Amino acid sequence: MKQEKALEILKSGHNILLTGPAGTGKTFVLNKFIEYFRGKGSNIAITASTGIAATHINGRTIHSWAGLGIKQDLTHTDLRKIVSNPNVRSRIKNADVLVIDEISMLHDFQLDMVDLIYRSIRHDDRPLGGVQLILCGDFFQLPPVDKGRSSGDFITKSDVWGRLNLKICYLTKQHRQSDNSLNDLLLSIRLGDITEDHINSLKSRINADLKNSEEVTKLFTHNINVDTINLNKLKSLEEEEHVYMAKGEGKKALVDVLIKNCLAPEELRLKRNAIVMFVKNDFTKGYVNGTIGKIVGFDDDGYPIVRVRNGKRITAKPAAWAVEENNSILATITQVPLRLAWAITVHKSQGMTLDAAEVDLSRAFTFGLGYVALSRVRSLENLTLLGINNLALKVSEEAKQIDEDLRILSKEAEKEDYEEMTFRKNYQEDSTLAERIRAGLDKAFKTSKKKPKPKKK
Repeated sequence: MKQEKALEILKSGHNILLTGPAGTGKTFVLNKFIEYFRGKGSNIAITASTGIAATHINGRTIHSWAGLGIKQDLTHTDLRKIVSNPNVRSRIKNADVLVIDEISMLHDFQLDMVDLIYRSIRHDDRPLGGVQLILCGDFFQLPPVDKGRSSGDFITKSDVWGRLNLKICYLTKQHRQSDNSLNDLLLSIRLGDITEDHINSLKSRINADLKNSEEVTKLFTHNINVDTINLNKLKSLEEEEHVYMAKGEGKKALVDVLIKNCLAPEELRLKRNAIVMFVKNDFTKGYVNGTIGKIVGFDDDGYPIVRVRNGKRITAKPAAWAVEENNSILATITQVPLRLAWAITVHKSQGMTLDAAEVDLSRAFTFGLGYVALSRVRSLENLTLLGINNLALKVSEEAKQIDEDLRILSKEAEKEDYEEMTFRKNYQEDSTLAERIRAGLDKAFKTSKKKPKPKKK
């Protein structure tokens, strides 16, 4: 499905699953819908399964939004407390649409708990209390994290899933990868159909030389070495250090959440010749989330000047991250939108587009890690493999079956006339309103015509 068609379906008022391979523009379409919906003056709840993903779309985690916190189960006592919380009640009652991004990492039981909370607060037994639900993500990317509960699976196993009557928008056009061989490899990983040619393509990238290799980010599957590598590299530079502190405004608890989950650190230490990564999109200034460069100096105000791979020099001035609710900004932080980028975890790279990367998949430990890492770059020529194990290219069999079903359902959804359906929906709402007004006027008119009862003598 093309992005334009997906946006048309999103505007129709149906519950939607927006999905498709990495690089097809899911977040772009989602942001276009959010912009459209806000333009109507309506309230939209913007959430994601993880804090990092939430900061990308100026939202908060679905766990925070729905009052769940870290709960893995919802008792009657828990539900009563959540329902009686005035802040949770207000935002759930006032929002007309609920967006949940990065749904591959959301457990089935968590979606069911959100559904129960919504139905309880809105006194409406329809799924999610009747609000429009927009789910966004790709089941081939990182799966739900096991946090100690014995059960837990993709949200397709949730009790509410079958009642949502979702329209599926499966995006297919690739906007990140320009390399047909890489596209073919990524598709083969999704289908579980890796051939000898694919293996040979990857072998050719083991320890491959890259242009400007000193400016290439290393992707690791584990946190343990990433911070150490970045700090040691920074210390080795015999240059003056510049320190930038994040500034927050608004509700302290939300400011703390933003600082914790923002990829730009609260305390950012930089030096000339440091390798850095932009962690926010700003197309007008020439960078996106994942753009890599080297600091070549600082301007008169002390802000870093970054030379990116195409040779352009960009002054990295402070940017803002926010938590928005019902068209209002509750909290913001501002910080220079950079982080040290000699190394980064695969998990934190999700959603990024990297100009080039050195990838170590020798310790891949779960499905999706290899797919996420390899899909960050635009071309195999911009990739070097430091290592790879047998699990790195494997994907969940369940994800493969879900994906096959979603592609079929998306083709069915594409055949429907959503412009006509949207018109009818709006017409019915207008007609219902008109009927209520007429009924009210008729009642008032009949009341005024009633003859007064004679007084008793």
